[in-house]
Amino acid sequence: MSGRPLPPVSQKTIPAYVVRMAIRPLLFAAVCLLAGCLSRPPLKIQTYAFDPPAASVAKRTAQSQRIVGIRSLRVVAPFDDRSLVYRLGDFSFATDPYAEFLAPPAEALGPPVRSWMSQNDLFRTVVEPGSALTPNTLAEITVRELYGDFRRPSEPAAVLTLRFVLLNSPGGIPGELAFEQEYSRRVPLKARNATALMAGWNEALNQILVQLGVELRRLDPSPGS
Repeated sequence: MSGRPLPPVSQKTIPAYVVRMAIRPLLFAAVCLLAGCLSRPPLKIQTYAFDPPAASVAKRTAQSQRIVGIRSLRVVAPFDDRSLVYRLGDFSFATDPYAEFLAPPAEALGPPVRSWMSQNDLFRTVVEPGSALTPNTLAEITVRELYGDFRRPSEPAAVLTLRFVLLNSPGGIPGELAFEQEYSRRVPLKARNATALMAGWNEALNQILVQLGVELRRLDPSPGS
């Protein structure tokens, strides 16, 4: 008995809504993979600020007559970015997209430096921004280096270099140079992360200001006329 041939298979078109329903989960998974939501949660940006250093210099007998105002405080490029800067090689640097200063570094350094000035007797008073008080001494501060040195994995360090200039300024007009010095500190870190780096910068700033205070005591307490 010969077998009967099978009936021809009818070709039917798959409805478009079925195709969309099948593709939708695949598209969602692809987007998640590209966005990283299937691998790890998005990282949170950490923000940092400098701590006000304590005045650690001995009191002097004569009262200083210097009324100081910070004429300028700037951070040179490429260290003027809000993102923390890491040195990875002799000629290569990188910024951290997940760690930054609460304000641009020049603005972040202003309050702790003013606080240090006002806490000791090196100056009679410190002129705050917008004050009607006229300074007779002007300070110009330049941060030449501000980075985490990670060139050697076993020896991470915080690097800070600061140039400090004082000008006698009778009537608030910049005059003769009274003081000029550059200080550099390299502080070893306890860990290779942004939090340890910020602690190292705070220690470096404190060391620099202590040394600055020692050397400023050699100045005449009066700015002259």
